[in-house]
Amino acid sequence: MIGLQQLAAFALAAFILIVVPGPSVLFVVSRGISLGRRAGVATVLGNEVGAFVQVVAVALGLGAIVASSLAVFTILKLVGAGYLVWLGIDAIRHRRSLALTVAGQVTPKPVRRLFRDGFVVGATNPKVVLFFVAVLPQFVDPHGAAVPLQVIALGAVFVTIALLSDGAWAIAAGTAGRWLAREPRRLARLGGVGGLVTIGLGLRLAATGRND
Repeated sequence: MIGLQQLAAFALAAFILIVVPGPSVLFVVSRGISLGRRAGVATVLGNEVGAFVQVVAVALGLGAIVASSLAVFTILKLVGAGYLVWLGIDAIRHRRSLALTVAGQVTPKPVRRLFRDGFVVGATNPKVVLFFVAVLPQFVDPHGAAVPLQVIALGAVFVTIALLSDGAWAIAAGTAGRWLAREPRRLARLGGVGGLVTIGLGLRLAATGRND
């Protein structure tokens, strides 16, 4: 289906791109520290499923529409940015309840909601679409299997590497959050900082262009 050399070259390129902390990692870390390992891992799972939806979209040719249409790109970008800003504001509003949640006095956010948040962020990130549109075709073998199948296979490799890398970040952040939870005020401040980071990520996404 795909040559081993091509697969290894793509896996190396994806690994280099993924292990360098970026906005996605910052989002996962902020949620892991403030809401715990469970929340961080659920966010990662949702984020990667959302990214894989983009892989399928690229394989079906929809990614090219995002890449070529400024209007579609802008709408997708603003939806994702707005959702990040909303999540950040929500985190700041509820920062004082973090300690109560850790202590078991407040019911934590359900996994379904955490997964959904990660999914929306992953599925509406237009920069990921552009990466897939620009990079995936370079590793497709024109003499191999059907191109859409090769794109999906390469995308699955990317998502798997991202799942392992981001999952490690989420677990590490959640572990640090447990230590920070010993001091309620410190955890509240951290929740506020995490909210500001998330808002900043949303504003950064809203301000970026297709060539950034």
